[in-house]
Amino acid sequence: MRVVDVNEVTRSIKEMCIEANYFLPRDMKNALRKASNIEKAPLGRHILKQLQENMNIAEEEMIPLCQDTGMAVIFMEIGQDVHFAEGVLECAIQEGVRQGYEQGYLRKSVVRDPVLRENTKDNTPAVIHYELVPGEQVRITVAPKGFGSENMSRVFMLKPADGLEGIKNAILTAVKDAGPNACPPMVVGVGIGGTFEKSAILAKKALIRPIEEASAIPYVRELEEEMLQRINGLGIGPGGLGGSTTAIAVKINTYPTHIAGLPVAVNICCHVNRHVCRII
Repeated sequence: MRVVDVNEVTRSIKEMCIEANYFLPRDMKNALRKASNIEKAPLGRHILKQLQENMNIAEEEMIPLCQDTGMAVIFMEIGQDVHFAEGVLECAIQEGVRQGYEQGYLRKSVVRDPVLRENTKDNTPAVIHYELVPGEQVRITVAPKGFGSENMSRVFMLKPADGLEGIKNAILTAVKDAGPNACPPMVVGVGIGGTFEKSAILAKKALIRPIEEASAIPYVRELEEEMLQRINGLGIGPGGLGGSTTAIAVKINTYPTHIAGLPVAVNICCHVNRHVCRII
């Protein structure tokens, strides 16, 4: 049994909230550079270069990549041989978010009630997903999610008979409907299977998969490649102003489902696909 002080969790999450909002992951930076070299539209190339310039300024001046510093989404993979001490884990996580958004001068965008709309003034509470795994390590992923792209996400409850073509149509429908509102070039996370809520979590987790990492399942890998080509063929382009780079990547996760269902969730992320992972 390994004992982990919850104060270490708080400190890590505080630092990760700031890091995620100031620095784009290396794989995303490389993908944007690659996109700017192959983008066919002159205006699209110009926009991609502007996005890279913005990224460099954020790093140099230690300021947020985007004014929407997101709602904190946190994935906690907890080894079953870990015991947390010196406090309550949930409280420690929320305290890390509070400190990170205050000390990093990040915009506080969370309201306490979805109807009454009173701002909590510290960007808490975060959305936390827990998973119990073997071992004695804790893997934390902090993924601030801006709502320009989050608002464009969809869940489709398809019929099994809709099959692969139905899945493709659902993905394309979500992206077409999003258009310029999701701040392209986007990363498209897709969850297939499970239940209504499971498919959405699968899609959210797909966004944090490294850009260069393709699915290990052959048909899913082929589907990722096909959908990326078809999405980029829509002509939405960088900033929604036309071009051949509407999406940087399409990432798909699958899960077993019921004989009567085919849930498909599409969680879109803008070009600021922020996430930081740390193991403690």
